[in-house]
Amino acid sequence: MAEQTIYFEDYRTGDVRLTTGRTITETDFVVHAGHTGDFFPHHMDAEFAKTTPFGQRVAHGTMVFSIGVGLTAGLINPVAFSYGYDRLRFVKPVFIGDTIRTRITIGDKQDDPKRANCGRVVERCEVLNQRDEVVLAADHILIVERNPEGNT
Repeated sequence: MAEQTIYFEDYRTGDVRLTTGRTITETDFVVHAGHTGDFFPHHMDAEFAKTTPFGQRVAHGTMVFSIGVGLTAGLINPVAFSYGYDRLRFVKPVFIGDTIRTRITIGDKQDDPKRANCGRVVERCEVLNQRDEVVLAADHILIVERNPEGNT
């Protein structure tokens, strides 16, 4: 992990960064089901999954979200914190053996109505599979401190 101080003024709309990849495994399915209690047969029963339109087990959307967001944690900004996620969509299925990575694009910047010393930055998070297809999309809202020295 790397730590980098990035003030509100330093974010540029349209800037993009891409994480490294992570291959989804059988173990991921089992551990996530255990953590969440979601043992739906779409995720856990190979024979049942053969009867679905996908023909095989599909990753939990919440697992893809968690791993996709976790991949972005390689860069730690000590003057920013997460305010939450909006517009979460499961666009395409993810299967065992797929490799995912996350593309983060700075989409919007605005004043924070609750904190004069901060702004809000919206990052568009797109989880991509090994074919560069978007499988999950969400907007991550950050509360970011303004530069106390007023530098831009």
